[in-house]
Amino acid sequence: MAPPILKLDDIFLSFGGAPLLAGAGLQIEPGDKICLVGRNGSGKSTLLKIAAGLVEAQSGEVFRHPSSTVRYLEQAPDFAGFNTVQAYAEAGLGPGDDPYRVTYLLSHLGLSGDEDPRMLSGGESRRAALARVMAPEPDILLLDEPTNHLDLPTIEWLEGELQKTRSALVLISHDRRFLEKVSTATVWLDRGTSRRLDRGFAHFEAWRDQVLEAEELEQHKLGKSIEREEHWLRYGVTARRKRNMRRLGELQTMRSNYRGHKGPQGTVQATVSDAQESGKLVIEADKITKSFGERAIVTPFSIRVHRGDCIGVVGPNGAGKTTLLKMLTGQLSPDSGIVKLGTNLEIATLDQKREDLNPEDTLANYLTDGRGENLLVNGEQRHVTGYMKEFLFQPEQARTPIRNLSGGERARLMLARILSRPANLLILDEPTNDLDIETLDLLQEIVAGFPGTVILVSHDRDFLDRTVTSTIAPAVPDAPDGRWIEYAGGYSDMLVQRKGALEERKRAEKAAEKPKTQQATASGSSKVKLSFKQKFALENLPKEMAKAEAEIAKREQVMADPNLFTRDPAAFNRLAGEMEKLRASLTDMEEEWLELEMLREELEG
Repeated sequence: MAPPILKLDDIFLSFGGAPLLAGAGLQIEPGDKICLVGRNGSGKSTLLKIAAGLVEAQSGEVFRHPSSTVRYLEQAPDFAGFNTVQAYAEAGLGPGDDPYRVTYLLSHLGLSGDEDPRMLSGGESRRAALARVMAPEPDILLLDEPTNHLDLPTIEWLEGELQKTRSALVLISHDRRFLEKVSTATVWLDRGTSRRLDRGFAHFEAWRDQVLEAEELEQHKLGKSIEREEHWLRYGVTARRKRNMRRLGELQTMRSNYRGHKGPQGTVQATVSDAQESGKLVIEADKITKSFGERAIVTPFSIRVHRGDCIGVVGPNGAGKTTLLKMLTGQLSPDSGIVKLGTNLEIATLDQKREDLNPEDTLANYLTDGRGENLLVNGEQRHVTGYMKEFLFQPEQARTPIRNLSGGERARLMLARILSRPANLLILDEPTNDLDIETLDLLQEIVAGFPGTVILVSHDRDFLDRTVTSTIAPAVPDAPDGRWIEYAGGYSDMLVQRKGALEERKRAEKAAEKPKTQQATASGSSKVKLSFKQKFALENLPKEMAKAEAEIAKREQVMADPNLFTRDPAAFNRLAGEMEKLRASLTDMEEEWLELEMLREELEG
């Protein structure tokens, strides 16, 4: 094992009150690709800043290899003294670094380099900062929410860059798919301390649940031990006084440990307030168009949205996703075409810019609309502090100004307000921004189980796959021209359908190029058939798939034992690795069988 190039050990940091970090650590070795995960407010960004040398811990050891270079992605870049984005990004280069890297990165991040830094949007500032930290290819790259404000094509490009980089990485992100594709190790920051799993994020949640179950079991055992000792003290036969005093001391220690145990932070508990059922047809758009100047944002587009639909809208930044959303909900009139909204609609909207928030307002005032201490949720009067607790806010935060909240807390606050209002149509524009993974899970459950209708814009592929019933995307993903297509299913389903349509178009073009005599031969007596190898695979793949499913089920049964990880972590990790390979193999076989079956139908039909 290579020696660490950066190591944080037993880090302690408190801003008054309960410590934020109490014994946390982080070890980075060459080639590491670590995702740093934990709840909003758990100290992830602070630990990353300590690693970067921007924040000093109150105690603990910090080691950085003297020759290693470290770059940290700033949340709010300082552009002072730079006239162009190119100059700002090049200032991050060291002696001997290739200046072409800056041009390459800026172009892929959607910037020319000639932009005035003072005129950049928040998303453009983040892109410029990414180019600056990535260009030198440092030994250690520390990235805090690198995918925020990036569109899907850029996120997928960034994944590829980080997968092949020589830099060691530490990533903080709410994007599950991004973490799964990039990370090879996971550090979990929880209640001030850290735990490490030498596997990527795809294995984190199962491991986390095992750890918490084992911890709960230990607490239960400790409680039983205290009961036994208390019984002995009250009713046991008196032994030597010295021994009694020792056992009494041990009991006091156990009581202290039991009382002092800080359990995991609770999860958000919430449901959407019931509203009157909307009409069956929620939105009908007929050949709507929109242009800004000579640029077409939406060319004739038609859609019927029915009650119960959950529709995702995806596409590059600037493609017109928010414009399309506003037209469908009647906030923006189309240049031509008609939009009809259904009956009994009660709309709740989460805006991606969080413009609804007044930074000087207090949490309680925002949630109650300034109407005292109570709010009405599902027809029931609720005290605001009790409702806040369900979204992991402390009662003492009720009078806190919104300006003091983190980005994740602001998103959670807006979610709390939206869910308290009756609604049968949810409009969510980038709802996953700044939410931690646990709150994302809650939002996913709410959206998936919502009895009304949902239309959402998102760059989170995992969230889209888990929630939406259809996906609207540009017809030309790399160069949107105003044409939009609705695909059945989530983001991954859309990619498969788009790929199938592209291949079908290529086949049609290839067939059109063949000489007529060649086409006649192909349609005559020498009819194309499946090869022997293809026939054999078509007949035998179902048997192989059934075998793989049986092997997966066997391992799932063994891993269902909640004590397996605690008792035999090596066996748990081995089984998890086998499951991953079996599932990948099963997916490959299913795709191969589907392609062969489609080919057979095409040849026979």
